[in-house]
Amino acid sequence: MKGLIVKLTAVAFFCAVFAGFAAAQGSSYGTVHGKVKDAQGTPIVDAQVLWKNQDNGRSYKLKTNKKGEYFSLGVEPGQYTVTLTKDNKVLDEEKNVHVPVDDFPHDIDLKQIQEQNIQATAKKEGMTAEQVKQQQAEANKAQQFNTAIKAVNEKLNAASALMKAQPPNYPQAIATYQEAANMVPDQDVVWYDLGSAYLQSAKAQTDASERTKQYTAAYDNLKKAIDLKNAAMQKATGSQANSANEAKNKQTLGVYYDNLAEAAAKVGKLDEAESNYTLAAQTDTPNAGRYYFNLGVTLYNNAQDEATRKKAVDAFDKAIAADPNKAEAYYLKGADLFAMVTTDSKGKMVAPPGTTEALQKYVDLQPNGVYAEQAKNMIAALSSTVETNYGTKKGSSTTKKK
Repeated sequence: MKGLIVKLTAVAFFCAVFAGFAAAQGSSYGTVHGKVKDAQGTPIVDAQVLWKNQDNGRSYKLKTNKKGEYFSLGVEPGQYTVTLTKDNKVLDEEKNVHVPVDDFPHDIDLKQIQEQNIQATAKKEGMTAEQVKQQQAEANKAQQFNTAIKAVNEKLNAASALMKAQPPNYPQAIATYQEAANMVPDQDVVWYDLGSAYLQSAKAQTDASERTKQYTAAYDNLKKAIDLKNAAMQKATGSQANSANEAKNKQTLGVYYDNLAEAAAKVGKLDEAESNYTLAAQTDTPNAGRYYFNLGVTLYNNAQDEATRKKAVDAFDKAIAADPNKAEAYYLKGADLFAMVTTDSKGKMVAPPGTTEALQKYVDLQPNGVYAEQAKNMIAALSSTVETNYGTKKGSSTTKKK
């Protein structure tokens, strides 16, 4: 019997120790679990729920399953910071979450949390919940826009570098500009850059069909830029914040019209080119002379009849009125008038009024210029006096060439 009593005592001692250990375990650790949902109420799969003890820094990294659930045994009690992340982005963080010595359910419902935050903000700021929601929506939109703008600027800088390379990498630059435009489709400047890239690329094309195709793409994208710019300017009308930028906006729009006019001319839309150059001059009046000069050049290069030549002369006159020292405008005006020379009954050349004066003015301004010899030859052909101070001393007589 003595041996039996010893064995029973040993068994009883073992059970007592085990029971004591189990009780100690139960009294020292807890269990945390819960379900994670996004702002739409959808379970968040493969998210990370980090429980970090605020006293000793010990962390428990948990992961949600296909149902958005997480679970962990053996979490020591204490105050915790619970952080929810997904794809390295923090979605929520809650401090001072107390884990007891027991089973502890802790769901993370982002929709509910969002509503609670809205109510708290509304109470604090003296606003309605709807006003807070609208304010947050606007803030989120602005944040998304700023993020997009940063990425767009990187692409624009990359595309600009491709355009400036020697030789320019037009295809890659155009593709990069297109990516930027797709990212912010309501930004006029991006469509303008894309259209300008097509315009420059077209000039470098040796294949006629490809050149026309790219001029057409330039026209389409530049027109879109203008539509967006006009809409933005119209929306900003009357705004004090935008009135200070009115001149800058008009200058930008003038440049847009100028480029669109060039593209229009290249695809055979001469009337539209004329209209857009005029709009450029009327919109950006400080630079009107430049736009009228470009109009004159376009009409001069595409003149098929006297009416078009007269329009070119009128454009050059307006360019000269804006800049009286624009030598090229005088020469082209004179050359255009010279193209309308007739002959009288005696076979003598009769030039329209102002022909000799325009050519002579070019010679005076640019006596050694690119077109000086042509100008002098046309004047000579009209039996006019070539007057220039270039290479002569004060008081010297002029020379006639016949």
